Amino acid sequence: MDIKTLVLALALGNLSLCAALFFFEYESRKSLTISTWAVAKQAQAAAWFLLYFRGVLPDVLTGPLANVLLFAGMALDAGALWEAAGRPGWRRLLLPALAGASFVYLGCHVLDVEPGARAAAGFLIVSGFFLAGVGALALAWRSGTMLRRYLVVTMVALSVVVAGRGLLAALLPEGWSWVSAVMLQGVGFGALYLMMLTNAFGFLLLSREKLQSELARLEVVDALTDVPNRRGFYQALAPWMALARRPGMPTAMIILNLDQFKRVNDSYGHQVGDTVLRAMVDVCKKQLRDSDLMGRLGGAEFAIQLPRTSQADAAMVAERIRAAIEAMQVRAEKAIISLTASMGVTVIRADDSTVTLFKRVDGALQAAMLAGANRVVEAPDATFAEVEPL
Repeated sequence: MDIKTLVLALALGNLSLCAALFFFEYESRKSLTISTWAVAKQAQAAAWFLLYFRGVLPDVLTGPLANVLLFAGMALDAGALWEAAGRPGWRRLLLPALAGASFVYLGCHVLDVEPGARAAAGFLIVSGFFLAGVGALALAWRSGTMLRRYLVVTMVALSVVVAGRGLLAALLPEGWSWVSAVMLQGVGFGALYLMMLTNAFGFLLLSREKLQSELARLEVVDALTDVPNRRGFYQALAPWMALARRPGMPTAMIILNLDQFKRVNDSYGHQVGDTVLRAMVDVCKKQLRDSDLMGRLGGAEFAIQLPRTSQADAAMVAERIRAAIEAMQVRAEKAIISLTASMGVTVIRADDSTVTLFKRVDGALQAAMLAGANRVVEAPDATFAEVEPL
């Protein structure tokens, strides 16, 4: 494949990505990351088409303008990766760097710098912006997947090849005895072609990986309150159920239910009800340790797991939570909402199953609600429960 065919392949490859991104989520609003990446591909496609028509179009279009567009596309590629990494402040660094790089490259044309040096500057600038995108991926190296690590290593290697091609263009414009200038140029453009493929497939695969990770998270996390849902809470509870069979400090369990929460939804709407639930969870978390776990079982019912906590201590924690919820005031559009909560408390016993544990603590919760609500009730102690009445 000759150089001109490679340039055409780069142009058509980026153009096809532009078309695919146009129809991607066509009927919904695209994320800022996807939008940035789409603009990057448009700039790169325009740049490679201009370079393909070198000798046909005016030199000012196929030289300075084409390369500045290419720099902009590579910089925006890096920006999309930083956006995906949760760093929206990338513009404060990359955009001034793009302006500076473009100024230097255009200055080389105005001053009629030797072509080999101009080519070296162009390859080094492209390599630098590509490495800037690698930096975004490398942020999560330790916790990253094998796909992310593969992309980091591959992109660094391609950046080195492109930068090396630029340096050799300046130092050895004619090549050397066994490597011709044409071969060096082919290596450089081949690396640029692989850059396009790696960036395109890498970005799409990482987006898919992120989506799958979010879907997996939502299977065990309540989207509204950002605490484990019933399934997630039961999964986290399982090892503590096993530990209850060993001697040591017990694990306590609290079941919490907001009193008359249905009245809030009926009177103010579900949106206000959601706000109340989020505020209540925040209030509860302030009363808990980092090792404690709160989960949503459904509706306005929540469970709290307290590792290495006796029933008496758990009752004290529950009372503290009850008082905090009672003092909580949530501002709605037309009112200030105050609520109370009823709670049942128990500890995990050695012979407990999930069914018996929740049946016992739910019984304590029902007793609290029947006794007038806004109170904490402890489940009967195991030793007391085993005594037969006379």
